[in-house]
Amino acid sequence: MFSTVKAFEEQHFSALRKQCQQNRTLFEDPSFPAVDQSLFTHGNRIGSVTWKRPKELCEDPHLFVNGISAHDLHQGQLGNCWFVAACSSLASREALWQKVIPDWKDQEWDKQKPESYAGIFHFRFWRFGEWVDVVIDDRLPTANGKLIYCHSNDSNEFWSALVEKAYAKLCGCYEALDGGNTADALVDFTGGVSEPMDLLEGKFIQEEEARNQLFERVLKVHNRGGLISCSIRATNQADIEARLDCGLVKGHAYAVTDLHKVRLGTGLLAFFKSEKLSMIRMRNPWGEREWNGAWSDSSEEWKRVSKGERERLGVTVEDDGEFWMDFEDFCKYFTDLILCRMINTSYLSIHKTWEEEVMRGSWCRHDDPLRNRSGGCINHKATFLQNPQYVFNVTKPEDEVLICLQQQDKRAKDVKGDNVAIGFDIQRVELNRTYRMHTIQKTVGSSIYINSRSVFLRKDLKEGRYVIVPTTFDPGLQRDFLLRIFTDVPAACKELMTDEPPHTCWTGCCGYPKLVTQVHVHRADGLQAQDSDGASDPYVIISCEGQKVHSPVHKNTPSPDFDVKAVFYRKKPKEPIRIQIYNRNLVKDSFMGQVVLSGDLSDLQTLHTLRLRDKANRQNNEVPGLLSMSLTTSDVLTNI
Repeated sequence: MFSTVKAFEEQHFSALRKQCQQNRTLFEDPSFPAVDQSLFTHGNRIGSVTWKRPKELCEDPHLFVNGISAHDLHQGQLGNCWFVAACSSLASREALWQKVIPDWKDQEWDKQKPESYAGIFHFRFWRFGEWVDVVIDDRLPTANGKLIYCHSNDSNEFWSALVEKAYAKLCGCYEALDGGNTADALVDFTGGVSEPMDLLEGKFIQEEEARNQLFERVLKVHNRGGLISCSIRATNQADIEARLDCGLVKGHAYAVTDLHKVRLGTGLLAFFKSEKLSMIRMRNPWGEREWNGAWSDSSEEWKRVSKGERERLGVTVEDDGEFWMDFEDFCKYFTDLILCRMINTSYLSIHKTWEEEVMRGSWCRHDDPLRNRSGGCINHKATFLQNPQYVFNVTKPEDEVLICLQQQDKRAKDVKGDNVAIGFDIQRVELNRTYRMHTIQKTVGSSIYINSRSVFLRKDLKEGRYVIVPTTFDPGLQRDFLLRIFTDVPAACKELMTDEPPHTCWTGCCGYPKLVTQVHVHRADGLQAQDSDGASDPYVIISCEGQKVHSPVHKNTPSPDFDVKAVFYRKKPKEPIRIQIYNRNLVKDSFMGQVVLSGDLSDLQTLHTLRLRDKANRQNNEVPGLLSMSLTTSDVLTNI
């Protein structure tokens, strides 16, 4: 997992610790010093701050006291509930926190070897496609002898404060964590893919079936090791962290720590009664202020559940910030949900395995339209296709595709740096497309455009070839980006770099294309039934100058919607374009009919409906069936 870990600021933990141990000195980080600049972007706002090491705050410091738990975290004076909520989620997943806190036993204070302590720690975060190892010293900001920011229930437990410091260093300073995005932190902790959901759009309050489907979806993410966060949207500044009568807080990130279907009833009744309630458990990063409605810690509803079931769920009556809710109430009050999926790419897993493609690119300006790569969104039709383009294939009849576009986070280099609005479109293109698109084709999916670090889309796509066009909303903006595509089977994703066939040393003797023609076969009607059961399984072959493009097979239909395209760069304009339909058979496929077209520039009729003919050259050689198709030809190779 960490074969490509990159040392942040070129600081290597093992070498630095060894140097401090040899010199018998405590590490002081020169790249993140104990000064106000490491705390604030615009000067000190909280008064006198004293930086202290854990041994100056307690006698017996530890990374962990009685293990790691979501209850270890309390937010402190920084508006980073989003980060603390993500930490709460992380704490419940041992396999994940051990990635963020590597070699934790080696980093732990050792009473038996006090000389090994060097005041240095390191933590790992996933940033822009790679794991980054961040080294820090253990000087922490305090006021009146207490930690100012994130801290634990136990005064001698420091993992949360140290992880927060490492993340603050990665982002520029502590204040850079004020008002961030939970989805970003979840991805940074895991390398997963974050999917934000607007619960107001899904009619989950009104429709029980939609609500049940959502619960099963969230439960699946949870059971497969994903991290989940939720919040109640604040509509104005006064709403932020305003407490509702039900005890929930608006504009505040909660960590989802568990989901269960709870069996109602006690004793034998619980076994014979089939009623189960969908329940969700959350935690407030403040470590207090809980939901006070149905199924809150001390509510009457828990009497409907057996003692054994309550113990299994870990129900307590403490104001520890953690509480259960009925999922229906959850959908009623919460407006936003973030699912961070652990995308499983291991072939050894019993769960669904994804194929991952990772592409790095840049939006960059250029005066030449063919070299410009910052064309803006599809609203800017004249420049939209001047953006980077990535082609991929769906080779199954239908496949679920996950696409995540992430821009380089400016905050790591410049605290004032803002994200720009980004998004992407998916275009269905010709099955043999290998050069860049120059005309907009069929848009089959679009992400939202938002000025967040990443955008996500989950889409079911039919078999075919597609091009993703990642863009900024406005043209002319420059950024680096990371594009991640997950499919069920390999997608052969690559960037389309060239606009037209290149000139080579063979061009002089072999010729160079004079025309480009796009063929779009829409459908066929009234095909002859050739199978013994009175059906046919037709497919189409489009050919020109020796190049052939095959469509998928359409099962058991005389009127297939082919909706298939091919593009040909033609060196011999007089050579015809042939469209043939075949019937798929077990031993040998049988011919059903064809049409032959010149595809020259004089053919201005783009839409054709033609009767099929057989292969013979007889005058009357028509066969049953009509073919609908479009044809576009240009002598400018960058017109299609």
